Amino acid sequence: MNVSNVDSVLAQMRAVVALAQGVQAPSAPAATGSVDFANVLKTSLDGVAQAQNTAENMQKAFVLGDDKVSLSDTMISMQKANIEFQTTVQVRNKMVAAYNDIMNMQV
Repeated sequence: MNVSNVDSVLAQMRAVVALAQGVQAPSAPAATGSVDFANVLKTSLDGVAQAQNTAENMQKAFVLGDDKVSLSDTMISMQKANIEFQTTVQVRNKMVAAYNDIMNMQV
């Protein structure tokens, strides 16, 4: 894994943190209104699916003996996909808990 890949990962992490905090990332285009929750959720889920597909493709390529795919890159890709999936599961759990709390409130 070279330095440009690490820089790319750090830039993506900073953009996600900025998005979560409601601050526009420096490289993102100007927003023309409020953030749509459905679009943010769909983009996040698409990102998780893409990370899982990339990891799976790298695994297959490594197993088939592709010289362009290293074991370290494959393992890093798998861990990134796992972390993204676990994060998604935790966000879902928090959302369900918040929904249950709201539904159990007395009016």
